[in-house]
Amino acid sequence: MTQTVTFGIGDVAPYINWIYFFHAWGVAPRFAAVARQHDCPGCRAAWLAAQPSCDRSQAEAAAALYDDAVRMLARFSADFHTYGRVGLHAAWGDGDDLVLRLDDGRRFVIPCLRQQRVAREGEPYLCLADYLPPEGHGEGRLGIFATTVDVGMEHLSDGDDYRRMLAQTLCDRLAEATAEVLHRDVRRRYWGYAPDEDLPLDDLLAGRFQGIRPAVGYPSLPDQSVVFLLDRVLHMGDIGITLTESGAMRPHASTCGLMFSHPAARHFAVGPIDRRQLEDYARRRGMEPAALRRFLQANYSPSTDDL
Repeated sequence: MTQTVTFGIGDVAPYINWIYFFHAWGVAPRFAAVARQHDCPGCRAAWLAAQPSCDRSQAEAAAALYDDAVRMLARFSADFHTYGRVGLHAAWGDGDDLVLRLDDGRRFVIPCLRQQRVAREGEPYLCLADYLPPEGHGEGRLGIFATTVDVGMEHLSDGDDYRRMLAQTLCDRLAEATAEVLHRDVRRRYWGYAPDEDLPLDDLLAGRFQGIRPAVGYPSLPDQSVVFLLDRVLHMGDIGITLTESGAMRPHASTCGLMFSHPAARHFAVGPIDRRQLEDYARRRGMEPAALRRFLQANYSPSTDDL
């Protein structure tokens, strides 16, 4: 099953994680609390007055930035939307591979990488394929998703550097917020493995729900070229996403990845890999190791061959 959903800006804006918005501007996370304040002048003044004197000017700047962002969101709401696309497929784990059964019955393989170092002795060396049962050992399912924004949103203020950056950072957050809402609806309705979930916003943004949603480029799915595999299954062009030769997504404010429902699933970092794993991964991908190495520069270097 593949689902395409169109969202109004007002539907997803409440799910913006303002901490990451302010981080993009170099603003300390504590000032993201301004987004939680009632918007009346008295509440804003009380929040500013409660800041230590040494932080007052930074708090005022954060408040002004937030106000500009809210005004731009209102402008977005008049003309634009965000989009989500999700496919749900029967799937199983085969070693370090995710194996999907597509709607037409074909098998489709998404190779993954496994940790070669663990933080504490006795912990397992994790791979995303571990969160699906082996074939013939119970029914497994995997979600593949992508989210994006109307391309015009990113270019709304190209003639003004400040407003252009404001638009881009808001678009990035809206694409992530769309993924948050889409994943919530997957858990509760489309997949329905958590139909009674009713979590407060803070718990949603902290990932305190069953399952995980690693995006391409995340530490557990570090190979950016995986985006080409996901596109073959999901057809991201249906929501306006195109891919560059390097695997970058356009619009820039786009994200894609996988959804797992396993109760024990957690995020992890693959970390460093050695030449043997790179070669094995390349074989499973049907690519040359040198071609994959440029997508895994943060994970592979000659020194990792000593692992």
